[in-house]
Amino acid sequence: MRIGVFVCHCGVNIAGVVNVKRVIEEAKSIPGVVHAEDYTYMCSEPGQELIVKAIREHELDGVVVAACTPSLHYETFAKAVERAGLNRYMLEMVY
Repeated sequence: MRIGVFVCHCGVNIAGVVNVKRVIEEAKSIPGVVHAEDYTYMCSEPGQELIVKAIREHELDGVVVAACTPSLHYETFAKAVERAGLNRYMLEMVY
């Protein structure tokens, strides 16, 4: 597996209580994780494009997004991974 991990700050909603940079560093140490990055608003168009670009550049076959609840943004991220050519069911959201 070639996994990408993407952590959203959600402005200060998540970053105010989670050390996002540390989460990224820890994620990089997990076997199979070949790319990890954070962004202030991952659900925004620029944030989604980071995911699309990383899937293509790093040949990712799985994506983990840590962001707001899946009920709010699952479709947003599922459509982004599909735009990059990845099956939406290779997306896992954590919150």
